[in-house]
Amino acid sequence: MWIFGYGSLVWRPGFEFTSRKVGFIRGYSRRFWQGDTFHRGSEKMPGRVVTLLEDYGACTWGVAYEVRGEQVAASLQYLNVREADLGGYDTKFVEFYPQEKDAEEPILALAYIATPQNPSYLGPASEEDIAAQIIVSSGYAGHNIEYLLRLADFMRYFCPQAEDKHLFSIEEALTSILPCLYYTEESLEET
Repeated sequence: MWIFGYGSLVWRPGFEFTSRKVGFIRGYSRRFWQGDTFHRGSEKMPGRVVTLLEDYGACTWGVAYEVRGEQVAASLQYLNVREADLGGYDTKFVEFYPQEKDAEEPILALAYIATPQNPSYLGPASEEDIAAQIIVSSGYAGHNIEYLLRLADFMRYFCPQAEDKHLFSIEEALTSILPCLYYTEESLEET
């Protein structure tokens, strides 16, 4: 069985797996439209995490994890608590296309997707408003800023050919509000 991760699962799956592949799914775009009152936020200050939005011409990059044998039940039990019970996500099977050039067919993978029907769904907002909400939110898994920056770093380093304007616009809005977050090696050497 394969599990597709497109948010924090790309850097912190939290379950044992046999192999992993970087790649994409078609027909969905990633959006910071899901509220989070546990992992990256609180009841008073919900964080913003990503979900998938049906979008015919789009594709979303992420990681597919292969789980086998006892890993299947253990990973599903863990993810059903992390993503469904605490996060408000539903499951859906998607076609995953590995980045590898020798990949022949897409892989059927399970994805967790938050829909507008769940109580934590926040929906659209401007990139600036999303960044401002991310800046003030923190939960049990850490600060919401870390979530945004790790996801942007994943895209930059593992999927440099991919475009994710929504993600990078929010990162840009965040850095315009908090420019002190980014130091280059040159700026550190100058001080």
